[in-house]
Amino acid sequence: MRWTVKPIPTQETIDDLAKELKVENIIAQLLIQRGITNYDEAKAFFRPELSHLHDPYLMKDMDKAVVRIEHAMQEEENILIYGDYDVDGTTSVALVSSFLLEFYPNVATYIPDRYLEGYGISFQGIDFAADNDISLIIALDCGVKALDQIAYAKQKGIDVIVCDHHRPGDTLPDAVAILDPKQEACPYPYKELCGCGVGFKLIQALGVRLGKTIHDLVPFLDLVATAIAADIVPITGENRVLAHHGLQVINSNPRIGFKAIIDQIKKKELTITDVVFIIAPRINAAGRMKHGQHAVELLTAADFLTAQRFAQEIEVFNAERKTLDQEITEEALLQIQENSEEDRFTSVVYKENWHKGVIGIVASRLTETYYRPTLVFTKSGDKLAASARSVKGFDIYNALEGCSDWLEQFGGHMYAAGLTLMEEQYEQFKTQFEKVVAETIDPKLLQPEITIDAKINLDQITPKLMRILKQFAPFGPGNMTPVFMAEGVMDSGYARGVGEDEKHLKCALYQFGSAPIGAIGFNLGNKIDRVKNGKPFDAVFSLDENEWNGTVSLQLKLRDIR
Repeated sequence: MRWTVKPIPTQETIDDLAKELKVENIIAQLLIQRGITNYDEAKAFFRPELSHLHDPYLMKDMDKAVVRIEHAMQEEENILIYGDYDVDGTTSVALVSSFLLEFYPNVATYIPDRYLEGYGISFQGIDFAADNDISLIIALDCGVKALDQIAYAKQKGIDVIVCDHHRPGDTLPDAVAILDPKQEACPYPYKELCGCGVGFKLIQALGVRLGKTIHDLVPFLDLVATAIAADIVPITGENRVLAHHGLQVINSNPRIGFKAIIDQIKKKELTITDVVFIIAPRINAAGRMKHGQHAVELLTAADFLTAQRFAQEIEVFNAERKTLDQEITEEALLQIQENSEEDRFTSVVYKENWHKGVIGIVASRLTETYYRPTLVFTKSGDKLAASARSVKGFDIYNALEGCSDWLEQFGGHMYAAGLTLMEEQYEQFKTQFEKVVAETIDPKLLQPEITIDAKINLDQITPKLMRILKQFAPFGPGNMTPVFMAEGVMDSGYARGVGEDEKHLKCALYQFGSAPIGAIGFNLGNKIDRVKNGKPFDAVFSLDENEWNGTVSLQLKLRDIR
């Protein structure tokens, strides 16, 4: 692991903010590193208010979108809410459809089949709309690069409103309105909304015309918070406000579909991490293993018995997903080893019968193992489809642009993307992708990095510090859990291996005569001899709370030692 300590602000800057906020210097330092330099910014950070949300009409084409929807309702047109099959897409569809259905009945939903139609707006979906006399499609979490499909819809007399957050191509589709803060001409102040976030801005704008306040829309924020967490967008600015209030809804008054999931996991209060690892995989499992429409039906269920039935089905899908994920990951790792590709700058693997629904997860697993840009391919109809994942600091979307001559289509973000190509182009693409990455990546990015916020002495770790750090949540990209380094620590003689094969490390550390603090290091059991040899070492950790027999105590969550 590569340890990198963030730049430390000047002592004067730290002292000034600490004095203004009446907090310890370590808190002031963490805030400055997050771009917070005065009382008002700190207040907005610690107390995210709905009033901090931007006017939705600042988004390019928002007025056009609202006018077109209002016209559709006045003329009693049929409206189709269309979204991608992942968490961001299905929550978006649930959000916009359930909002519209509160005051307009002619609304249907559509999630494309991952295997028969693939990502985004499909020709089959447009045919479905035409066959059902639908004249307006609202596309969510997709559409900004669907030039041919939207042209096809126009030929059939169907208008399309695009609500997307992916990077547009050089040419925009001929849609009635394109809501995407990432398009160059869009003046919207916050660019990092997820697809469901863009959908929320749409219903916020519609709500203004219907006399609804932002507080009337709070019940929809459980969906938005889930999409923010699952899509790994920055939890800064507007996303932080939406995630903060959405988590409150999840924990106090969630929609029936969420309640059906939460009741199965028996957890009292969910954090954003719980949403990422507990709720999101279950919603995703529907689109991965069966069909994303199951997730929409769960998230829009009107009674608890129906929601329970869908939740139980999705629990089965999730169990199947876990099994396939493990099997395919093992096959992919073996493929890399057998082909002696450990020295490459990239990992590119392919097997025609790998389940398309889990190749994204497998790509993430391979990236964790070999720490390099990774593509996992499978057969999809007469083409190959792949999920791409990157390492911290490397833009895999740009790398794919450098290989676009061999691709049928691609789209995504800096760290995650999807693509398709013809099978005969695979080997040439693979060679070009390796070449592009080798020429553009900084070699140090191929070594896992731990980013350290601050050095700290163990005697600075107090319940008061922990109380304040908990208010930094929700955590995520742009506001990660604070990570500390303590130098010259020693074990108090408590160190032992725990868990299966003793692969985890449990110990109690002290420093300079301080009282010992319990510590747990997941997957650090192989370093137990280093801890037990009686010599000082450095430790990197975050702070955590350990609850045992009703007693809560502070503990260090070890990331690495040296």
